[in-house]
Amino acid sequence: MTDWTINELERIAAKIRGEVVSMSYRGKAPHLGSALSCVDILVAAYWGGLKVDPRHPSDPDRDRLILSKGHAAQALYASLAYRGFFDADLLATYNQNGSSLAEHPGPRCLPGIEAATGSLGHGLPIGAGIALSGQMRGRAYRVLVVSSDGECNEGSMWEAAAFAAARSICNLCVIVDNNGWQATGRSADIMGNSPLADKWTAFGWETIEINGNEIDQLIEAFKYKPEIDGKPFAIEWASTRTLYVLYIVPLFPLILVNGISSAML
Repeated sequence: MTDWTINELERIAAKIRGEVVSMSYRGKAPHLGSALSCVDILVAAYWGGLKVDPRHPSDPDRDRLILSKGHAAQALYASLAYRGFFDADLLATYNQNGSSLAEHPGPRCLPGIEAATGSLGHGLPIGAGIALSGQMRGRAYRVLVVSSDGECNEGSMWEAAAFAAARSICNLCVIVDNNGWQATGRSADIMGNSPLADKWTAFGWETIEINGNEIDQLIEAFKYKPEIDGKPFAIEWASTRTLYVLYIVPLFPLILVNGISSAML
């Protein structure tokens, strides 16, 4: 399945979450909850589910990951650094003037960043275009788009979903980080998107649901090939921000003084 055991991947995810908290504190940046809720997704993708090589980040046959919820960029930066795409020392410059690590990822700002994202609803259309391009050129790569339940409020998400199904873009996968929250409150109270999985199915996608915090299930899901040829693939990942808040609170006095060190994880 992967060169790492599940326990090792869970340990990596814990270290990345600690790094994300430190980055957010140093950079005085918001969106901490959204970043923490997708760490397991990124670890499962970069360490197990995707065909990537940090030594060759521009390989034309690499799998692509697009973080459509670009406001969670701290998690993406930390994951890429820990995977070896660039020097982890750069993480200390997150959200600082002149840094390559902006609050939202810019185009080609660092190895491994596939697209500029953060204006919600754009990552899936970009991913659909990249995946279709690969199909037309006979490339074997897959495209994984990391989205969120709040982002599913955007009409451009559903335009892209309909387009992908109509064009049989079967090398495209979207994972919806369904953490239950968005900027101004609970997702269910704002747009009432549930049941999300049923909506993706209705748009012509093959869809599965996974309970949060199961890295092994995520890895297997990323490798899954739709049973019906030509269907794109959607995963609803039922994550939670609460778990990670519980993880942070006992460390909070130390975070304010020193950030999180590896000895605390």
